[in-house]
Formats: sequence, C-alpha cells, structure tokens
Amino acid sequence: AVVSTQSGHYGRAQGKLIKRQRLPKNDQGEHWLWKDLNVGNDVVFYGKTFHIYDCNNYTKDFMCSEGIMLNPPEECPPDPYTLSRKEPQHSYVTPPTFDKLKQFIDLDRQVLRFSAVWDDRNNMFGEMRPYTLHFYRVDDTIEVREQRQPNDGHDPFPVLIGRKKIPKSRSSIPSNFPSAVMEISEHEISDWLTEKDLRVGETVIIMDRPFFLYDCDNFTQSYYQQRYGLTFNRVPVELGERKVEVKREIPPYNGFGSPQDSKQNCLSLIAQPPKKDVMKMLENDLKILRYAAVMVSLSSAPALL
Repeated sequence: AVVSTQSGHYGRAQGKLIKRQRLPKNDQGEHWLWKDLNVGNDVVFYGKTFHIYDCNNYTKDFMCSEGIMLNPPEECPPDPYTLSRKEPQHSYVTPPTFDKLKQFIDLDRQVLRFSAVWDDRNNMFGEMRPYTLHFYRVDDTIEVREQRQPNDGHDPFPVLIGRKKIPKSRSSIPSNFPSAVMEISEHEISDWLTEKDLRVGETVIIMDRPFFLYDCDNFTQSYYQQRYGLTFNRVPVELGERKVEVKREIPPYNGFGSPQDSKQNCLSLIAQPPKKDVMKMLENDLKILRYAAVMVSLSSAPALL
C-alpha cells in the first residue's frame, strides 16, 4: 500500500493512493517483493515513480536480519509546490524622501527660458533660425518653440519639439531595441538632459539638432545666480538679413469711378463696396444748405433776372 502524508491545503488528493495488494513489477507476471526495496532506489507502481529516501527502525532491523544491507538514508526532496505556498519573509522598505506632490507644489510653473538658434546652413536652403527653449523644473522636460516672424516664408508650426524628456544621446540604446515600433523610455536611456546641461554660450544637442543658447530671461538669470553662482551674458548672434518692411501707399486717383471705389481696389484683391459713414448720415439727416444764384452769361446781352 502507498499512503501519502496528509498536510493542510495541499491542493491534491491525499491519504491512501494505492490500497494493499500485490503490485505488478513487469509484463512477465512478476510482482514487487520486499527484497526489491532499498533506500535510494526508484520503484514504479502503475506508471508512477516513487523514490525511497528512508525507512523506520523496524524495517532496518528486519532487512538486516535477512542479510540485506540498506543504503544510507537521504533527505526528503523539497516539494516545489509546497515551497511556493510558504509565505515570504516580510521586508520593510523605507519610503524615499523624494515626494512628487511636494515637487509639484514647489516647482510648478517654474520654467527656465533660453533663446537659442539652430544653424542649419550646412544643408541646402538652410539658415539661422531662432527658437525659444523652455525647461520645466517640475518634471525636467524640455520644449522648443519657434520664434515666428511675419512673412518669413515658413509654415506656421510654432512647436518644433513638444514637451518631453530629452536624452543626451539617442545612439546609446541597445542595438536590438525595436525603435521602429516602440518609443524610447526610461528603461533604455537613463542619462537625460537636465538644467545643469543648459548654459548660455554653449551648444546643446536636441534630437540630433545643435542649438546654440545665446540669451535667457530674468528669472533664469536669477535662478542660476542663486543656485549655481553663474552669471550669463547675452552672446551676440547674427540671425541673417532682416526683411525690410515695404510701406504700402495708395496711388493717386485715376479718374475712373469715385475716389472711394478706386481706393477699394487697392485695399483688397476682390473689391468691396465702400462702407457708408452711418454716423455722418444720422447727424446731418434733413440738414439742407440752400443758396441763391444768378446765371452768368458770357455774351454781351443784358442778363435776365
């Protein structure tokens, strides 16, 4: 007979697995005998393998009296399922002193503002383009916005790089990282741009674009002065030729139509009818100026009264 040791909440059938009987040993009709059992051996009962690792004192005395020397006892192999059910040791982790809520309350709306320029003249049709770099202290994110000028010939996309954490080097990620389908996160890059990397008069690489920082605002100037003891001075940078504003002048009246109609042709491509002065109409309504006149004749005949 084979009896399983009972334990609480084991999750399997316990107790008597095989009742008392003669167990077949092979297909030739042989059966297991007491002489076939020994410590350290494996026995197979109905397709199940059992390993004998120890026996009681009575069994040891009986086998010794019959002239069979038993092998030394072994330790019971651990049960993986039982080990997985044991409660792990309690580990006490001291909470970090860094508080995100306190950081948000203290650093919210504290933005370091730098004036930068991107020198793209090495490429075809490249130029010196001015930008504004914002560094948000609350979460160490960076935003790059374009300084637009009217009629500068560029599409109206003021935000070049949206607010995000910028890595110092995008080429330091593992070669097997599937960058075509996944975005780079903190698990791949641990070295990010911080406020210590931003200095007026230095070049910072953002998304493989060199940005030269040449100026900053008053808040940024005072912050670096108090925190790091640094004083920044504006670096003169030539941003290229500024387009001269052309003053639009209305040409003189050409004699076609009324002067108001001719002016409307100069103000818009599709001429609109001139707007009436409503206030003047209301103020001078029913006001008529009446004059007395005499017709003057150029002939020598006397004038008719």
